[in-house]
Amino acid sequence: MLNSLPQDALQLSHMGFAVHDIDLIANYYQEVLDFKVTDQGRLGNTDLRFMSRSDKEHHQIVIANGRPETLSFNPINQISFRVPNITYLKMFRDRALANSGTHDLVSICHGNALSIYFRDPEGNRIEIFFDTPWYCEQPLREVIDFDLTEEKIMDMAYQSAKSRPGFCSREEWLQKMKIKMNS
Repeated sequence: MLNSLPQDALQLSHMGFAVHDIDLIANYYQEVLDFKVTDQGRLGNTDLRFMSRSDKEHHQIVIANGRPETLSFNPINQISFRVPNITYLKMFRDRALANSGTHDLVSICHGNALSIYFRDPEGNRIEIFFDTPWYCEQPLREVIDFDLTEEKIMDMAYQSAKSRPGFCSREEWLQKMKIKMNS
């Protein structure tokens, strides 16, 4: 077995994926998720758009033309983004709903997180989520109404998390993860 490396020896920085219509998807990610195009160009026959929401990252996603037309499934399971609170979660839900390219939007309670899932115009699944103050074993997927008050939403998330095995506070779970990741 190889020696364990420090956690910061490998960090997820960005992802790239191929699309059919690079302009459509670049515009969608700008309008719905507020990404900015930081660079663009061609590499051989491939058009590339580098996009970021961070002034510290040249790009967090890169999209490239050339997704095969005959691919029988979407190889991207989901692209997930964390938000700091329910207010932003609702804001992104409303932005997604306002864009005609969005489809299959659903609001979900995982107990340890509240999420919206939706598909972009080419069917790539996007998740935007908010971490709750609790942990519970996964998977847990319950549809939730984000038109309820934040207090009601958080109470429902707490009740869901509390009913599941492994329930504890996020702080307790983080301590357990430190032990697990350093072993």
